Amino acid sequence: MHDEPARGQVAYLARPHRPALVARTLDELRGPVRGVVELPQRLMWNPQRAFDLDNHDLLLWMYENVLREAIRADELRRFLNKKILVRVWPELNLPHGVRRAWEARHPALR
Repeated sequence: MHDEPARGQVAYLARPHRPALVARTLDELRGPVRGVVELPQRLMWNPQRAFDLDNHDLLLWMYENVLREAIRADELRRFLNKKILVRVWPELNLPHGVRRAWEARHPALR
């Protein structure tokens, strides 16, 4: 369920040679809202991969990593939550391509 750009469109890049992955709808993002979440090594290369979502800074760090590194829609659905994403969106430190891709698909984030 990878969202491909329409023919002739330029993909927004999460990093060189990797298109940003964007959820089809924000409603499908039903990840956890509290507690400790451990990201798989593929999403977080740091040995410290556990994030306490009750700690605002750790929540931001986890969301930034998932938004940058996700390559499958199920990763977005598993770890992100719509209400939290909308609330923290202005605070997230994201690559320009990731931010533009999400805002182009989801005007509620602008």
